[in-house]
Amino acid sequence: MKQKPNLPFWSLWNLSFGFFGVQIAYALQSANISRIFATLGADPHNLSYFWILPPLMGILVQPIVGTLSDRTWTRWGRRIPYLFVGAAVAVAVMCLLPNSGSFGLAVSAAMIFGLVALMFLDTSINMAMQPFKMMVGDMVNEEQKAKAYSIQSFLCNAGSVVGFVFPFVLTWIGIKNVAEKGVIPDSVIWSFYLGAAILIACVIYTTLKVKEWNPQEYAEYNPVSEEKEESANWITLLKNAPSTFWKVGLVQFFCWAAFLYMWNYTTGAIAEVVWDTTDPVSEPFQEAGNWVGVLFAVQAMGSVVWAAVLPQFKNTKLAYAISLVIGAIGFAMVPFLHDQYLQFIPFLLIGCAWAAMLAMPFTFVTNALQGYGHMGAYLGLFNGTICIPQIVAALCGGLVLSVVGHHQSTMMIVSGVLLFVGALCVAVIKDKK
Repeated sequence: MKQKPNLPFWSLWNLSFGFFGVQIAYALQSANISRIFATLGADPHNLSYFWILPPLMGILVQPIVGTLSDRTWTRWGRRIPYLFVGAAVAVAVMCLLPNSGSFGLAVSAAMIFGLVALMFLDTSINMAMQPFKMMVGDMVNEEQKAKAYSIQSFLCNAGSVVGFVFPFVLTWIGIKNVAEKGVIPDSVIWSFYLGAAILIACVIYTTLKVKEWNPQEYAEYNPVSEEKEESANWITLLKNAPSTFWKVGLVQFFCWAAFLYMWNYTTGAIAEVVWDTTDPVSEPFQEAGNWVGVLFAVQAMGSVVWAAVLPQFKNTKLAYAISLVIGAIGFAMVPFLHDQYLQFIPFLLIGCAWAAMLAMPFTFVTNALQGYGHMGAYLGLFNGTICIPQIVAALCGGLVLSVVGHHQSTMMIVSGVLLFVGALCVAVIKDKK
């Protein structure tokens, strides 16, 4: 078996560039879903239930995409066909979701339409997102893998910045940021349209620039034959998974539960703490919604900077744990800062945790999986460590909100505690170099 060659920087860049567009779509979803459903009329105690669908679709779709793409060999590549189909569906749904309140439907019907659109959007985003991680696992050697995932993290966060600030920027140039009751503002609708256009352009760039290995080339660099890869089912794969798979998954549980609550409750939290309102129809609430996009962009910029710092740590586990502790401190600060600009500080700190969450787990797991085969299927199954904690957190969100006093800002402290526990759990990981 040949050693995978070192790839030039631009080859590593092209492998992940489409992630920039996919992440714009994901950022628009993350920053605006609670705002959209609150505007449609959802109760804050029920908001977390709307967040069950995205991770649920992820846990179903990504293992399927991973397993099927392990067995797919076409003239266009092994992973790229799934990337392209997922992106095409995402573009269509992005044009529908923000119009949930614009079709003259009753409130309940508008919410159902929005839920169905959200289900298809997250399914397609997951389908488009997973191939990028798989292509790095397929074609990048262990020496360059941390660098490749750091580039992916950089592009991910750069795309997030663009997606997060769209509503704020469009409002600034004069597009309406308020609408009649139950209707999503034009600033949000046009943000989704622009995100869809950028997404398809970025994916086309990747499909033109990246040439995946054919079956013969793949066999030269990977130790497990295609026939052996086809023989195992998901249960068998999970039984045989390396212990690192499960230990990283434990850390993931607390981290992704924390960020689910951030996406769910930050709009309400910032409206409470900075704008002193809980009325989703009011102009101050919509201003808070725009500002949340700016804060998430600040978080993403913090992630970009921290992603460049992470490779400088000699001890990967230490870098991972420190990043999560810094993020936990950031979460705990949010309820106590009543100035909108001071909120930049906690979200910069939260960005450090986010950078580590994007890069470190896949570095640990793909290194541990060398020689196991089924890279796509395993990474699809590993996505369960992202989705399951979000589902659990979403199911418990209303109850937790009631326990902490019905204030959405207090949920940021809950996120901080969860992230700190995740940092403690890093100690159980054994890193295979």
